[in-house]
Amino acid sequence: MIRVEAVRKRYGDATALDGIDLHINAGETFGLLGPNGAGKTTLIGLIATLKRAQSGRIRIGGFDSVTETEQARKLIGLVFQENNLDRELTARQNLCYQAKLHRLEKAEQKVAAMIERLGLAAQADRAVDQLSGGMRRRLVIGRALLTEPRILLLDEPTTGLDASIRRDLWSLVRQIREAGCTIVLTTHYVAEAEALCDRVAIIRRGRVVEQGTPEELRQRHGLPSLEEVLLALPAEE
Repeated sequence: MIRVEAVRKRYGDATALDGIDLHINAGETFGLLGPNGAGKTTLIGLIATLKRAQSGRIRIGGFDSVTETEQARKLIGLVFQENNLDRELTARQNLCYQAKLHRLEKAEQKVAAMIERLGLAAQADRAVDQLSGGMRRRLVIGRALLTEPRILLLDEPTTGLDASIRRDLWSLVRQIREAGCTIVLTTHYVAEAEALCDRVAIIRRGRVVEQGTPEELRQRHGLPSLEEVLLALPAEE
């Protein structure tokens, strides 16, 4: 579903991505792990067609991200790390605005169905500012799902949430995957990657230093957890 080939991205003299190669299969949840500044969010921006690389190639569902940008974008739903909901509108109004922006047919029915799917029926007509952090994150994800994307990009979706809310969102992510959506997830929580991801790539200084299923990485390094694998990798230069 996603192919990233020899991608390099620089900001001035700083190298954000240095020859990234990845393939992400249809219907899998793929995790991007690494410290701050490793290049995870830059990679998400490139896959989302919001940024362009200096070299290399990205294909989304068979479409070139540069020469066939519009076709690629139609396949993608994006959830930013920052909460960018309109805080003065209600949950329902935020979804309705998104539906109108994309000129969705049967918008009201789709919004109503999404509210039920998110478990927000009792809160749908409350302003975003009155919702809990977990409900706001559910709403952000639901807004991205309204267009029925084949790919969902989640950039640090549970940052700042307590453990119980985080696990609640894990359940939602699993439901999305079971519906056939391909998910790309960046996270600092290793337990989150182990719980959700079919495969992961560990990125440091813009390079993929390890890639595989959590089980493959544990066996490769002879360690019982993915967190210990990350700690055992050589320190960054």
